[in-house]
Amino acid sequence: MAYVDGYVLPIRKAKLPIYRRIARKAGKVWRDHGALEYRECIGDDLEPGMGVPFPRRVKLRPGETVVFSWIVFKSRAHRDSVNAKVMKDPRLAKLMEEAGMPFDVKRMVYGGFKVLVDA
Repeated sequence: MAYVDGYVLPIRKAKLPIYRRIARKAGKVWRDHGALEYRECIGDDLEPGMGVPFPRRVKLRPGETVVFSWIVFKSRAHRDSVNAKVMKDPRLAKLMEEAGMPFDVKRMVYGGFKVLVDA
C-alpha cells in the first residue's frame, strides 16, 4: 500500500512566486528519484466552520496563507530511500542556497502516513 508524506505550512503571500519556483524544481527532484506524486496546494477555503482550521494550526499571521502539500511513495521503505537520495541531490541544495527558506519551518506541520483507503 502507498505511503504519503504530508505537509501544512504558512507562507507569506509575497513569497508565493519564490515558493512556486522552488516547489516546481523540488517536485522534479522528488519525481526523478522515484516519488509517484508530488502536489503543492494553496489555501482557498480555510475557515470551514468545524475542527481546527489550518490557519489556527500553523498560527497564520497577517499577509500569510497556507500551503498543503503531499508526496506519494510506494511504501515507507521506498519513501526513506527516495528522501535519502533527494537530500543528497545537489540540485536541491543549490535551489535552497539560491532561494533561501521562504516559510517558517517552526510552524510547519509534517507527518508520514500509511494509506488507509485508496479509492
